[in-house]
Amino acid sequence: MDIFSLAQNKTSVKQEFGAGLTTFLAMIYIVPTNAFIMSETGMPMEALITATALITIFSTVLNGLWANTPVAMSVGMGLNAYFTYGLCLGMKVPWQTALGIVFLSGILFIALSFTNFRIWVIRSIPVDLRRAISAGIGTFIAFVGLQKMGIVVNNDAVLVGLGNLKDMNVLLGIIGLILVISFWAWKIKGAFILSVLATSLIAWIFGISPYPKEFISLPASISPIFLELDIKSVFYDAMGNFSLALLPIVVVFFVTDLFDSIGTLSAVGMRAGIFSESKKDGIVKLEKTLEADAVATAAGALVGVSTTTSFVESASGVEEGGRTGLTAVVCGLFFILTLFMLPLFKAIPANAIYPILVMVGILMFAELGEINFKDSATAVATFFMVVLIPLTYSITNGLAFGFMGYLIVKILKREFSDLNIGIVVLALISFVVFLVH
Repeated sequence: MDIFSLAQNKTSVKQEFGAGLTTFLAMIYIVPTNAFIMSETGMPMEALITATALITIFSTVLNGLWANTPVAMSVGMGLNAYFTYGLCLGMKVPWQTALGIVFLSGILFIALSFTNFRIWVIRSIPVDLRRAISAGIGTFIAFVGLQKMGIVVNNDAVLVGLGNLKDMNVLLGIIGLILVISFWAWKIKGAFILSVLATSLIAWIFGISPYPKEFISLPASISPIFLELDIKSVFYDAMGNFSLALLPIVVVFFVTDLFDSIGTLSAVGMRAGIFSESKKDGIVKLEKTLEADAVATAAGALVGVSTTTSFVESASGVEEGGRTGLTAVVCGLFFILTLFMLPLFKAIPANAIYPILVMVGILMFAELGEINFKDSATAVATFFMVVLIPLTYSITNGLAFGFMGYLIVKILKREFSDLNIGIVVLALISFVVFLVH
């Protein structure tokens, strides 16, 4: 175990094992949840369950061995929702092309891992705007969750309205939402998966959904989605004409993955001081974790899933004393069990899953509490990001309005010292997004 430097990090095999198990229990929900979300693109759910488990095992173990940090990785909540509801269902992009976009964003991430671009991007965008991006995506995720649960429905008069709360499936979703909020508020470990299981039990007992006739089986094949990504269609339209219309989406996936990872790693590392700049290897560990993230995203697209990223649930393992990559390796190996749980995952009713989207949205939306709204440019940018991402069903549109709004207000107030090349470039890219829309 010397490769993990356990003694140097003041930990032990027992401590790391317990931390890995805790992280596993906290994020096991991602396997059925991601499969449910991405299956709405037309991809087979059985293959998605296996693919999600495989990429979680690969990325988490890779990070543990490469970066030696207690950070688990899997298909990112938020970007999988955007992949499905924004890209495939909203923009009518085939899932094969969408996987091509994810792959290119991963390759871009890997290529830029050998430069200082990541640090440049992070330092260029004010921390308040990074928080606004997180809150905006959180709003979008929560909106999708409420919509899928039937709580928010279409209304021709006012666009959206309240659903039929007397419907048994809607009531089941509300119960699931109450449970996940309660478990989270009580700080119960594994709150997400416990709420999914409790809601599913209620559905099975009262006959709202059929109960599973078996609980384990051999893993389903991933052949229907393995290596099915279509990179060519990212650059050529249906008529075979060269087009850069989807290029901004590649950038959005890359930048969002970068910000999501940085935010997550900051939160996880803060408790244990893993990525502290005062530590000799703090920045090195941060960069290696981001490198593992980038490789995992490209690999995930090949397997057939959307962007892979660091999971904030890793913080639960850190709280249990996880300090090294052994925690991640243990967590990743536990996910082997999920490969054989297909019958159970398929029996879980949809409205036991969608409350998780709302809860994740709430957690991301909470970033607004740290934003300085006294700065008018920040207030304008935050408003556009938080409101327009869900209303236009597009992360791209929300970020574009936000960056342009920030730049315009700063110029009008002649606060040029708050601007930098990064912000100007992002605002110009945002403008180009509308030109090619």
